[in-house]
Amino acid sequence: MAITNTEAVVATPREGKFNKNAARRVRVAGKIPAVVYGAGKETVAVSVDPKVITRILHSDSGHNTIFDLNVEGSGAVKAMIVDWQHEPIKGKLLHIDLKRIAMDKAMRVSVPIQLVGIPIGVKSGGGILEHVLREVEIECLPGDIPSHLDVDVSNMELHGLIHVSDLPHSGSIKFLGDENATVAHVTIIKEEVVAVEEVVAAPTEPEVAKKGKTDAAAAPAAAAPAADAKDAKKK
Repeated sequence: MAITNTEAVVATPREGKFNKNAARRVRVAGKIPAVVYGAGKETVAVSVDPKVITRILHSDSGHNTIFDLNVEGSGAVKAMIVDWQHEPIKGKLLHIDLKRIAMDKAMRVSVPIQLVGIPIGVKSGGGILEHVLREVEIECLPGDIPSHLDVDVSNMELHGLIHVSDLPHSGSIKFLGDENATVAHVTIIKEEVVAVEEVVAAPTEPEVAKKGKTDAAAAPAAAAPAADAKDAKKK
């Protein structure tokens, strides 16, 4: 099930303009800008401690973690991180979106799939385990969200397949999407065989032979003028 974080996130409402300069000032002060929305309430612009958010994102349940959100001047609510932005070079958090969670209403989330064990087809068949689908979308109550889904691949033989339908199912979780989608399979790398076409060249006469043919053909033509000269003398 989703892990409820014991460390509450404290959010301070932001006022004034919400442009790039204002966001930069928030970061200079050691916080990051965020927005809070959901549960039928108005959206509120706030600032939060990036260290607390980073610990949540790096926890076992990651962004599916449900935690207490205390917005100054408002009561505490349950919330989740639904979106976040990182600085592309240093990887620092730049902005996050927080969603208020109603614990009695089903919601859709993506849950990571973890493969457990080493397939028989890899151990004895020389195959390779390929993890095709790494997350699956489910629908359930917030308190039933799993941190991840484990699937045992130990008995997979060469060319064996595991589909979404083979994942652990329970009455509290509804799988969305194609149940026949491939989660993992054991395949084998085929060596690439390059077909070499043998080019059979037509037999050709050596250049010397061609030259001989030309000389032989020219000989009668050269002999004709000489014969004419002999006949002229006789006359």
